[in-house]
Amino acid sequence: MAKMTIKKAVLAYSGGLDTSIILKWLQDEYHCEVVTFTADIGQGEEVEPARAKAQDMGVKEIYIDDLREEFARDFVYPMFRANTIYEGEYLLGTSIARPLIAKRLVEIANETGADAISHGATGKGNDQVRFELGAYALKPDVAIIAPWREWDLNSREKLMAYAEQHSIPVDFAKKGKKSPYSMDANLLHISYEGGILEDPWSEPEDDMWRWTVSAEQAPDKPTYIELNYEKGDIVAIDGTDMSPAQVMEHLNKVAGANGIGRADIVENRYVGMKSRGAYETPAGTVMLKGHRAIESLTLDREVAHLKDELMPRYASLIYNGYWWSPERKMLQEMIDASQETVNGAVRLKLYKGNVMVVGRKSETNSLFDANIATFEDDAGAYNQQDAEGFIKLNALRMRIAAKLRS
Repeated sequence: MAKMTIKKAVLAYSGGLDTSIILKWLQDEYHCEVVTFTADIGQGEEVEPARAKAQDMGVKEIYIDDLREEFARDFVYPMFRANTIYEGEYLLGTSIARPLIAKRLVEIANETGADAISHGATGKGNDQVRFELGAYALKPDVAIIAPWREWDLNSREKLMAYAEQHSIPVDFAKKGKKSPYSMDANLLHISYEGGILEDPWSEPEDDMWRWTVSAEQAPDKPTYIELNYEKGDIVAIDGTDMSPAQVMEHLNKVAGANGIGRADIVENRYVGMKSRGAYETPAGTVMLKGHRAIESLTLDREVAHLKDELMPRYASLIYNGYWWSPERKMLQEMIDASQETVNGAVRLKLYKGNVMVVGRKSETNSLFDANIATFEDDAGAYNQQDAEGFIKLNALRMRIAAKLRS
C-alpha cells in the first residue's frame, strides 16, 4: 500500500527510546514536519528533557502539557465512581490514560494544522486500538501513522541497533540487562512488560518495582487514613482538602510504603492474544476499597447491585478503547447520577499489602438504621413476623415446581 502524503504529523512523544526512534523514522520515511506532544500525567519523571531531545532532532513545534489534574478529575475519578476493575484484577491504569492522550493529539493537530497524528503503540497491543478509536471519534478524517504496523524494527534489539545507527541515546536498564522493560506510567499506575515477564511462570524481580515495597518489607505497624467523599469523589484525606491529582499522589506514597498495589496478571487483549503484565496501582487499590465502603452505607441496595452488574461492561468499554463512545457516555450519566448520595467518610487500615475498612460514616446520607439492624430490643422498629409472608411469596414458584416433581 502506498504511503500517505503527509505534511505535518503530531507525535505523542515521551523522549524515550521508542518515540525518539519514531520521530526520526517519521522524518526519514514521510519527509514531514513533526510536532511533538509530551504529557505530564504523573509518570514521576521530568518531562522537560523531552523538549531538548526534540529540539536536537530538529522539531520546531513542541508541546509539553501538565495534564495531571485533568487526568485525575475527568478520567480516573469518573472511572472509580463505577468501582471499575477488568477481569477481576486490572484497575485499567494504561487504558484510562489513552482517551486523554488521543483527545490532546487531536486538539494539537487542529491548532497546528497537522494532517496526521502518530503514536508508539505496537501492532500487537491494545493501545493502538485505544488511541485510534479515540482519535477517530473526535476527528473522523484524521490520518493516523502507526509505525509498528509499517516498519521492520520488530524487536528491542533492532530498535536499539537503529538508535545506535542514528545516534539516538538509549536508556539501558540497570545491572547490564540487554534491554529495558516496556513500561508505562501515570498517576494511577506503572505497568511492566517484556523481559522475564514474557514467561508467565517467572516471578518478577524485586528491583523491578518502583512505587511499592514488598509486603514482607512493609512496616510492622499499620497506617490509618481517613478519606472524605463528596458525590462519590475523594475530596480530603485526614482532614486536609486535596485536588484529585493531590489525592492520588498522596495515596500512591502512603499505600506504596505499606506494600499495597502490586498485581501480576495474564490478561485477554482486545486484539485476541493473552498478555502477561505486572502493575503497581497503590492509589487505585485504596480508592476502590474506600469507594465501595462509602457506597455500602449510602447507596440503595438495588442501585448498588445494578451498578455492579453493569460495571464489567463499563470496564470492557474502557479497556477496549471506547471511552468516547455513546454507550460509555450513557453509562457514565447513570453512574454519576447514582453518586449524589455518596457522601461521608471512610477509615482504612493499611498493613503489609492489605487495605482493610475499619469504619464508615455519613452524616447526611447513611441508610444504615441501627434501630432496625440491632440484635438487641428494637422497641418495635421492625416486626420480625413480616418476614414470614415475604419468604413465602418468594418461595411460591419453587414450592409449585416441587409439588409437580413429587
